[in-house]
Amino acid sequence: MRTFDKHGVLEMTPMNYDANRPAASNPVKIQDVSLRDGHQSLFATRGRTEDMIPVAEMMDEVGFHAIETWGGATFDTMHRYLNEDPWERLRVLKKYMPKTPFFMLLRGQNVVGYRNYADDVVETFVQRACDNGMDIFRCFDALNDYRNFETAAKVVKRNNRHFQGTICYTLTEPRLGGEIYNIDYYINKARELMEFGVDSICIKDMAGLVAPYDIYNLVTELKKITDLPINLHTHFTSGMGDLAIFKAIEAGVDIVDTCMSPYAYRTSHAAIEPLVISLLGTSRDTGLDIRKLSEISAKMEEFIPKYRHLDNNPKYSVIDTDVIMHQTPGGMLSNLVNQLKQMNALDKLEDVFRLLPKVRKDLGQIPLVTPTSQIVGVQTVNNVLFDSYEGEYARITEQVKDLCYGLYGATTRPISNELRARALKDYPRGEQHIDCRPGSVLKPEMPGVAKEAEGLARDVDDELIVALYPVTGKRFLKWKYGLETPPDDVKPKTMEDVKREQELVSAALRGEHSQKKDAGSLNELEVYVDGERFTVAIPEFKTTTRQVRKPKREKEKQTTVSTGALVAPIPGMLVEFKKKNGEQVKSGETVAVIEAMKMMNNIKATADGIVSGIKFNPGDAVAKNDVLFVVEPLA
Repeated sequence: MRTFDKHGVLEMTPMNYDANRPAASNPVKIQDVSLRDGHQSLFATRGRTEDMIPVAEMMDEVGFHAIETWGGATFDTMHRYLNEDPWERLRVLKKYMPKTPFFMLLRGQNVVGYRNYADDVVETFVQRACDNGMDIFRCFDALNDYRNFETAAKVVKRNNRHFQGTICYTLTEPRLGGEIYNIDYYINKARELMEFGVDSICIKDMAGLVAPYDIYNLVTELKKITDLPINLHTHFTSGMGDLAIFKAIEAGVDIVDTCMSPYAYRTSHAAIEPLVISLLGTSRDTGLDIRKLSEISAKMEEFIPKYRHLDNNPKYSVIDTDVIMHQTPGGMLSNLVNQLKQMNALDKLEDVFRLLPKVRKDLGQIPLVTPTSQIVGVQTVNNVLFDSYEGEYARITEQVKDLCYGLYGATTRPISNELRARALKDYPRGEQHIDCRPGSVLKPEMPGVAKEAEGLARDVDDELIVALYPVTGKRFLKWKYGLETPPDDVKPKTMEDVKREQELVSAALRGEHSQKKDAGSLNELEVYVDGERFTVAIPEFKTTTRQVRKPKREKEKQTTVSTGALVAPIPGMLVEFKKKNGEQVKSGETVAVIEAMKMMNNIKATADGIVSGIKFNPGDAVAKNDVLFVVEPLA
């Protein structure tokens, strides 16, 4: 029996929730991104498979159009920081969610890395993704250069999987318009995708920049030119996410991406639960059961405490309206902040924001999305920290050089001629840039990878990890097959660990640690509670090998620094030494390569001589001012 309240509105009590729910004539389809983009946005992609399994079967019963389970930064983060095999996650989740299609974020010719890889790497990776259970490939190119889709799309189509073409949404103005990123730009990009033969089109708004009426107008115009399903993917960063989704639904968008509420908001996405209730009983009703969603969210909440330490947002506000001005995606922003912190230069953040638009313009007004967001961001940081005058570009990253050469594709606007000439001076591939499809100039890589990974890789999936991440990939395989002991910092945190930490915080708030001065050697620990910082003195813990290496390096700095010493200008991971101790080097020749924010930085000799003093190994973390090597004068 239907019941109505005093205002004549149908009451949706738990008893009659489904019985009185009208069937929607045009239900909007919902894709859940909690298991990939949600935890990537909120806690640095550190979500572990063990914490996904308890909700996997529940999510499979909801009726999502698809669930994002893979791609983006997960492949990198899993093997680098979690000691998990990315391929195994895909297979495991497929066992628990057999009914719901999986989709992944694929970076075109970048695959799930940070450069354009050879065609044979792309082909092998996409084939193995199909073999391991991927159904929908959301493919994007950071420059919206769809020539970088060609190799991946061929394999997806051959396997009869769904190929979703993506338009990266970016702006140079606070709203859609201006000379570059206007509605004509996006309509023309959609026409390119239609001609390419995609199965659906995704508008990918990685920074949460799309305004409600702009997306309404854009979807309306897209619906006039195509019958292909239109998918909106927008982040909540600016606070416009919910509003943009609603206006897109009004305009007829077919699919929207949301998160379960524990993984939603801030730099993540709009939550699904309010959307379901808001559309209840309308022609666009999702058809999803709010009770099932509530149960899933409650289960997810049990594991969230494991990851709270990764929330690096110092603000109380859930939104960041400044993103409209600096237009920096959340992941890029957190990377910039972390890099400046490690350089003891966080006070330079405003200078970075000020220079970022200039660097972006010099590099062709490219969209800001992985990896171009890192390319622009790291180069801007380098300019702020190392330039003696604005526009010097004293320290140009290898990725900027590759971009100037054309290895990433065609930029939206021409790259500055002055910067291109400076970047390509002595560039190994030549000083004249290319205009062809980048993949066509890259030589096959898989045969060399197989040889390089011999003795470590046991199948092609292992080889692909090494192909995409040569240094950390080989290190992971050593962990995986018991050739090296994984360090403590890649081991999972347990709920018992969380409980002990919470007890420590509670004791700190009660002041119980302040009087225990006789407990031996004490360490200070910064604890954040509801946005407030507390400094707690606690007994010194037993440290791991990795933790005690820094004092050792400090001692080395005192004993090995000489006039020929080359120090790390930035913190990062030591990727390789191109010279060995005892080998001769010329001034300006690259001796070491450091990875910072996924970008490669060459460290060059400043004089002719003999290399000595190398003590680090590939994969080691280096701090700013660590001595990397010494160039001794020639006899």
